[in-house]
Amino acid sequence: MITKAQMQQTITQGMEDGEWARPYRLSPGDTHYHELSHTQVWVTLLEREWQVRYRRMAEDDDQDRWLQSVGQGFPGENLSEQRFVRPDSGNQVTYQPVMSKLAMVIRPYQPLTIPADSECTIYVGTLLWMRIQVGDKSTRLLELPLADPMMTWVGRNTMEGELCYSAATFARLVLESVPKRPWRAITPVRIVNDQDEPLLLERFNLPTPLLSLHRNAQGQLWTPGVTVYCESGMNSARLRVDSGVMAAAGDCSLVTAAREQPSRGGLIRAYDRMFG
Repeated sequence: MITKAQMQQTITQGMEDGEWARPYRLSPGDTHYHELSHTQVWVTLLEREWQVRYRRMAEDDDQDRWLQSVGQGFPGENLSEQRFVRPDSGNQVTYQPVMSKLAMVIRPYQPLTIPADSECTIYVGTLLWMRIQVGDKSTRLLELPLADPMMTWVGRNTMEGELCYSAATFARLVLESVPKRPWRAITPVRIVNDQDEPLLLERFNLPTPLLSLHRNAQGQLWTPGVTVYCESGMNSARLRVDSGVMAAAGDCSLVTAAREQPSRGGLIRAYDRMFG
């Protein structure tokens, strides 16, 4: 009887690990295939155009590798495609990791209470978007999320607030227990409760557009840490984005700059929707 592991080995035979920010070179007629997170991606080069196809896969909590391969011809199944005029004669394609355009509301599976005059650091694994860039000028074709993001509204009422993505997390307090997957970035979030009463952390608004992405020698992606100071209530907080990654990440290099820069006047700013 063939085991699940044997079946997976047969399916992935001939495939190699994918890598962010690495130029892959294709010949006209080649299709670059990827499996990562909950997504399959096909990128095809033709004489005068690029084509991109993708679809979602069944969720698999055991998946931890990004698999890719290059072959001739089109995908065998009838998949919807996006076509792009070839911007130049360059035949390289690069896959860049990027944080989401919208803030990400992080919801711990189990709420976490931070006692008065205490602090903690939680480690959040944030899902990434894949930016596909092609040609000699690294022209951007599109960005696609590596899983279907859920939407939520964060604000005081239906008129004041903002639209955000939403994701569940284990809100781990020990770094070693965070799963290391190439489609997630690790963000350390330090929460300082300076109130005279406990702070119940049921959800947390992570400002992902302010976070850059960095890669260490093991290929893991990290963002700078975020510190939140809660002094006068859950509806008002001060936030600070670190200038670099924490020492535990190891020697890292910048892969993708933040989409937005913090407001002028310093990294600390008021953020009245930090805890929803």
